Amino acid sequence: MQIGLLTDSLSELTRAEALDTAVDLGVETVEIGLGGVHGGWSPAPHADLAELLDDGGARAGLARDVASRGLRLEAFNAAGNPLHPRHGERDAAVLRGALRLAQEFEVGTVVTMSGLPGYPGDTVPPWITTVWPPENLELLDYQWERAIDWWGPIAEEARARGVRIAVEMHANQLVYSVPGLLRLRDAVGDTVGANVDPSHLIWMGADPLAAIRALDGAIHHVHAKDTRIEDRAAVASRLETIPNPRTGERAWNYVAVGTGHPDGVDFWVRFIANLRLAGYDGPLSIENEDYTLGQRESVALAVETLRTAQHLEEVR
Repeated sequence: MQIGLLTDSLSELTRAEALDTAVDLGVETVEIGLGGVHGGWSPAPHADLAELLDDGGARAGLARDVASRGLRLEAFNAAGNPLHPRHGERDAAVLRGALRLAQEFEVGTVVTMSGLPGYPGDTVPPWITTVWPPENLELLDYQWERAIDWWGPIAEEARARGVRIAVEMHANQLVYSVPGLLRLRDAVGDTVGANVDPSHLIWMGADPLAAIRALDGAIHHVHAKDTRIEDRAAVASRLETIPNPRTGERAWNYVAVGTGHPDGVDFWVRFIANLRLAGYDGPLSIENEDYTLGQRESVALAVETLRTAQHLEEVR
């Protein structure tokens, strides 16, 4: 597996600086975030979606910037909520644009999220995580019906363009766990698969290694991102609403890869081994949101951890 990088992790740098840093640190592939002012959740510091769609010169420039450094563009990221009751169309346009670009660049994967619909009249989508009160399940049935109706044509478009969609299991999305991912995949076809990001599964209480095993053959992409559960979780639970930068007050924190688990690199050795057993041999795309370290320092630590883990996994 190659070591990759979601370049949003170096958002403080220009595209040229971010790509140069990736090479300096030993990264082999890159994932580019899209959206920014055009919608979605990526700040898109290194690509302008509208410009890339409209301007062949801009597309050639991005391809040249990546290839001239010996890197490979392996995915576009179109994270957002395409089913949002107010700005869903905006985020859906980002996803459709990403599919077009992926075909144009001959990039096989677009990373996104399932989205979360509201009920008629809602302005904010409700995330249902309990069976009570009783209306929760009625709303959840409606959300699934709407999501499957929407995702069917999107999956067909992706298939026609020769692109796979990797859905990230994320909080405040309809698909936040393995059962939801497999339900969507069963409904719309295997063009849709998982983007395995262990960081979210960890704080929600799932075991990422068990999740990988359950997704055997259905993993399209992987984010290497880590979470540390803090002592405060024993009292506060893992349901957290304190903003991410206030790391000392939170029940859990996103941290640099390799610093989230008591066994350190050994978790990532087992992570990689389970990915291989599940049939995945694509990039490990580093995503960094550690608020206690500088961006370059966090990415460098992630590269070192993954490189060490790969070596240890190979010799065991």
